Amino acid sequence: MTALPVVLNEQVLVLNRFYTAIRVINARRAFTMLCRQAAEIIAVEGGQYITYDLESWTEIAHLQQEFEPDAHAWVRTARLRIAVPKIIRLLGYDRLPRQDVKLNRRNLYARDGNHCQYCAKSFPTRELTIDHVLPRVMGGLHSWANLVCACVRCNARKGGRTPGQAHMRLIRKPVKPRRNPVITLRLGEARYRSWRAFLDEAYWTVELRD
Repeated sequence: MTALPVVLNEQVLVLNRFYTAIRVINARRAFTMLCRQAAEIIAVEGGQYITYDLESWTEIAHLQQEFEPDAHAWVRTARLRIAVPKIIRLLGYDRLPRQDVKLNRRNLYARDGNHCQYCAKSFPTRELTIDHVLPRVMGGLHSWANLVCACVRCNARKGGRTPGQAHMRLIRKPVKPRRNPVITLRLGEARYRSWRAFLDEAYWTVELRD
């Protein structure tokens, strides 16, 4: 079983009272809200949404262990093991999150999938730089539409020139993501598949904070 501190860092999607996704928190905060009865657990089962309070969630722990042990991260208490919920709903909160995505290195790396936008190769974060497509000295803005990930080699080759001047091409046009790109990456993981019901682009366009 995973060590307790690691388990409590598992990611939990938070919905407001009207089932709108508003943020992502860690399991420690989620259990705190559940203990205070400020939230309930939402489970997506067979295409339906089932709600649980902490007591009823604890009661089905033995069934979860028997039939889907690998589908959950587990927290051990003095008496039993409890599955970390993947989604909770706040019972008294109906606000929407701010509709903006922070422009920072982490989100840029996530938007570009840690790929250099010139050579298309994947690199660890420590081997990537942030490049201004139109250099700042030419009036280029520090914006989503003008910033891309670039490996050290490509950034040095481009220098203080535009891609055209350096005879280089972007693999895709940089744009501002509609939702937090880190959240989008997590949707590709099997354990966060149930989040899709609340993050489908056809229904939700608000950005998420984490």
